[in-house]
Amino acid sequence: MIHLTPEQRVFVTERHLATLTSIREDGTPHVVPVAFTWDAERGVARVTTRRSSMKARNARGYDGQPPRVALCQVDGGRWITIEGTSQVIEDPEAIANAVARYATRYRPLEFDPQRVLVEITADKIMSSAYMAR
Repeated sequence: MIHLTPEQRVFVTERHLATLTSIREDGTPHVVPVAFTWDAERGVARVTTRRSSMKARNARGYDGQPPRVALCQVDGGRWITIEGTSQVIEDPEAIANAVARYATRYRPLEFDPQRVLVEITADKIMSSAYMAR
């Protein structure tokens, strides 16, 4: 499991947006701005989205293998990229937990029956020099 340094952990709790890069079925990259939360206990990042979104479709994958994605947050000279495999979670309890975490980092979300969760299990972290391991 991936563990962030203390500096990285602080950075991923500050209110910043990131980009999520996933791969479309045709092999081209899909890059979209997202808000995300970091679960330090499990080493996963979570992005909420609508079931029909391109990021949810890409996170499900196209060849039966867990798709790889990259989440990148930047603030001036500070940056962190979290790479790993993605999966789409539709469990209501997991979604409620993610929505609560989102509200803590960003703002409360309105209920959306089409909301799903893209969970990224981190296996590689890159960051600016002063936040490195």
